[in-house]
Amino acid sequence: MKHMVILTGAGMSAESGLKTFRDADGLWEGHDVMEVATPEGFAANPELVLEFYNQRRRQLLEATPNSGHIDLAQLETDFKVTIITQNVDDLHERAGSTEVVHLHGELLKARNIVDEFSIIDWKTDIKLGDTCSNGHQLRPHIVWFGEAVPMIDQAINICMTADILVIIGTSMQVYPAASLMQYTPQGIPIYFIDPKPALKTQNNLTVIAEPATVGIKQLKELLKTR
Repeated sequence: MKHMVILTGAGMSAESGLKTFRDADGLWEGHDVMEVATPEGFAANPELVLEFYNQRRRQLLEATPNSGHIDLAQLETDFKVTIITQNVDDLHERAGSTEVVHLHGELLKARNIVDEFSIIDWKTDIKLGDTCSNGHQLRPHIVWFGEAVPMIDQAINICMTADILVIIGTSMQVYPAASLMQYTPQGIPIYFIDPKPALKTQNNLTVIAEPATVGIKQLKELLKTR
């Protein structure tokens, strides 16, 4: 089976009702990104940051996978599929995808502020005073701006083995995720699905200028002709 590597961003989950966080003015839900998505912001006002992610977590628990998530899971019938996502939700897994790498962490997990590998499942609010067994404050298992991306090396290795690359719902402007395309074997087919694609069609690149749910159905039709 050919190995299909799929990179997904915020546009993948937008049709499930999950906001893409960053608005046109650069604010995240009315907050400056430096206030709610950096280690410095957490140090300055941990209660604000915890509540920001508590709200996101509650929203996620009420959301369901959209038809795009389900269609991607169904591709596993014909391809070896690995999804590398910038999203912190679990909608790919809930739709049935079995190989998912989360570059930017997972909203339904927590870790303590001392050890980035002390990851535990967590589906309720995190409050100031919630600690691990060693007494360290818990925080969301989210990669904040300015922090290392622990899964990037694994993602690079996955991309190096791709036979087909699919990019869905991401601007390809946020690094290091945006660099992953450069690690795929030269000349493999690449499909880019986004309503406002940042890339233009070229030799091995097919642009599908549609939202994720529509674009993935078009992708499945195109794959039948390959």
